[in-house]
Amino acid sequence: MNIAIDQLSKATKTQAEAQIQTMSAIAEKTMHAVAELAELNAATMKASLEDSSAIAQEILAAKDPQSALVIVQSQAQPSAEKAASYARHLTAIATKAQAELGKVAQERMAETTAHFHSLVNDMSKTAPAGTEPFVDMFKSNMANANAMYEQFAKAGQTAYDHFQSQLGDMGSHFGVPSKAPKSKKPSAAA
Repeated sequence: MNIAIDQLSKATKTQAEAQIQTMSAIAEKTMHAVAELAELNAATMKASLEDSSAIAQEILAAKDPQSALVIVQSQAQPSAEKAASYARHLTAIATKAQAELGKVAQERMAETTAHFHSLVNDMSKTAPAGTEPFVDMFKSNMANANAMYEQFAKAGQTAYDHFQSQLGDMGSHFGVPSKAPKSKKPSAAA
């Protein structure tokens, strides 16, 4: 009986350490995404202020109200393009963060499953005689639960991929390219 307690204690310690590592990885990925978002927002705000200042100067320099109106109207298309560029960059940051967090979660689930199966195998070796049918039933139930989780995860990924595809289709319908920009530092004025 002491062997089982030692095994559970070791497994609990391993799981606690793995949880701390996972939370650290998630925090790191989240902070990186927040930093990218802050950088995008700062660049967008700076570009917006510079553009607004330049447009205001043009409007103030206009000779008559009609000329000022033409200047304001001429900014509609560039403003829409800048908003679409911002949306693409924002989507790229969110998609990258989701992929990285999903990867951390999948890795964690794989580690947890491996540790759990190892623990069950170790404990089944020390199980009292006559409990083999219960141990086999437990292992079978765990294998079924694991298979169901994998199907659920695949269905979730399929649904997410479909959602991303629909977002791309909607974006292309409104003239927004579905591909995220490849540049490392986004420029809101682009």
